[in-house]
Amino acid sequence: MEVAMAYAEEAPPLSIFATAAVAGISIKADPELPSGSAPTFSFPSGEEFHGTGILLRYLGRIASVPDFYNRDAFATAQIDEWLEYATVFSAGAEFEKSCTYVDNYLSLRTFVVGYSLSVADIAVWSGLAGTGQRWESIRKSKKFQNLVRWYNSILSEYPVLSEVIQKYVGRRGIGKPGLVNKKENDGTGIKDENNEIEKAEGSFDIDLPDAELGNVCTRFPPEPSGYLHIGHAKAALLNQYFAQRYKGRLIIRFDDTNPAKESNEFVENILNDLDTLGIKGEGPTYTSDYFPQLMEMAEKLISEGKSYVDDTPREQMQKERMDGIESVNRNNSVEQNMALWKEMVAGTERGKQCCLRGKLDMQAANKSLRDPVYYRCNPISHHRVGSKYKVYPTYDFACPYVDSIEGVTHALRSSEYHDRNEQYYLVLQDMGLRKVHVWDFSRLNFVYTLLSKRKLQWFVDNGKVEGWDDPRFPTVQGIIRRGLTVEALKQFILSQGASKNLNLMEWDKLWTMNKKIIDPTCPRHTAVFQEGRVLLCLTNGPQEPFVRIAPRHKKYEGAGKKATTYTQEIWLDGADAAAVSEGEEVTLMDWGNAIIKHVEKDKNGTIIHLSGVLHLEGSVKTTKLKLTWLPNISELVNLSLVELDHLITKKKIRDY
Repeated sequence: MEVAMAYAEEAPPLSIFATAAVAGISIKADPELPSGSAPTFSFPSGEEFHGTGILLRYLGRIASVPDFYNRDAFATAQIDEWLEYATVFSAGAEFEKSCTYVDNYLSLRTFVVGYSLSVADIAVWSGLAGTGQRWESIRKSKKFQNLVRWYNSILSEYPVLSEVIQKYVGRRGIGKPGLVNKKENDGTGIKDENNEIEKAEGSFDIDLPDAELGNVCTRFPPEPSGYLHIGHAKAALLNQYFAQRYKGRLIIRFDDTNPAKESNEFVENILNDLDTLGIKGEGPTYTSDYFPQLMEMAEKLISEGKSYVDDTPREQMQKERMDGIESVNRNNSVEQNMALWKEMVAGTERGKQCCLRGKLDMQAANKSLRDPVYYRCNPISHHRVGSKYKVYPTYDFACPYVDSIEGVTHALRSSEYHDRNEQYYLVLQDMGLRKVHVWDFSRLNFVYTLLSKRKLQWFVDNGKVEGWDDPRFPTVQGIIRRGLTVEALKQFILSQGASKNLNLMEWDKLWTMNKKIIDPTCPRHTAVFQEGRVLLCLTNGPQEPFVRIAPRHKKYEGAGKKATTYTQEIWLDGADAAAVSEGEEVTLMDWGNAIIKHVEKDKNGTIIHLSGVLHLEGSVKTTKLKLTWLPNISELVNLSLVELDHLITKKKIRDY
């Protein structure tokens, strides 16, 4: 739906534009009101709503986002309270005081109200973003870490908000934008269908061809033959990004045309992974839902002489395609082709020798056009439809058909399929169906990493890994199990943008992003390696152990507290013990300085014992070594640290 809004030009209501962008609601905005006027919604009936708070509540009620405003009485009242509070950020003198309050409030929370996004989050988020450079400076500092974490999480989840900021917020705040003419745009960074799209922030500075606001439909069509990996995550997030950017639709569809590789286990785990990534779309639908229509289309093409049944052996067929040699069956009659097609459908021995091929162009320089296979026999039971069918369509045949039938306007595919784009268009043309735009993006390639599901399946089948969620696997479940946060994964993929440039990437950048996210809030604990550890006896240390309560994170109270025991004997890592020398002053972390008086070694020269004295009045600035330690008590907890290396030793897999 579209809502008409008027507002004062010098004070665009950022929270309304942001809420509409997140909710997928089109705003027809006109900055026609006099200075100081409240924003107004106008309806065809002649009725109007006035004021930011009222308009936000209205958008919250009509939004398709679950629980965006309509909740139980208490939670809705909390949302109302935050909608009123959000205006305080525009009062300059109260800004940092308000940041402190919200930062403390969010210390143990992911959202402002409850456990999901609400219009209150967007109102507070917009209040911060609307101050321009003032907030950006704070955002880059180490102040208000909970607030920054929360702000970045929302921006990562809804990248369309970047376009709203770019349009309406300048360095000095709301009303001082940079590049876009406000009167030509509706608040999403997108003009109407008669104008070109404004360039988005960062590397999403790319337009989809012939895209119209509100009429774009993308799809994410994984084959249920494995778990989602990081490459699939990029495809899914890009499809969602463009669907949101153009206020369109995203369809989740399973391309289940190969029963030999597919299973319900993969379907369930792909859906779980999409949920983990925050990918929301229509469906899921299944290509198998269209099997009857696809078979009708196959018979239509046979009857029109646009496809034929071929019993050429596979290896010979491949050679003929490479050499541009037509099959001896290419010019068989429609009656001959239909008879053999029925043999295929029945799954007879004769039918199993055949396949259905499209009659495109055997002399084309683009070899994907040399009569591709449309249907093959496969007697294996399908995970959804059982043994009903004995023939199954190929991706080349089924994908363009289902895309067109489901209303997809833009089919996003990784650039490895680029040579097949011409085939995609010709197949649609022969079918007589609506054109779908194919748009390429670069696939993710990592060093020491395979992203082929077929090859990953080999590792699983041969017991080289624990399963698809092995922490050495590039699957979504694998890398999250290894310690990656979902937020870091999203930020990394979105940072790659929609470029078509192919790159072989290192994993370091992804893990660096992850560290930046978890470091401000991750609890700290102390450990020493059990093997080779050395006891340090502090002769003037406490005769009786005592305990101090300390924060698990010195800069983040939300991490909680920990109890540290101080004893006369403490454990050091063997490597740390080997680095000290007699008479040296060292710093014991979170305790103070100590002087090493004696170093005892065994006959091999390995340090086996240290003795020293506390020198707590010493300055930590003067010591070279800062040593972690553990008390010599029975309550110490044993744990195993697993260091995960790459599964593959070859850096560039294409050379393998």
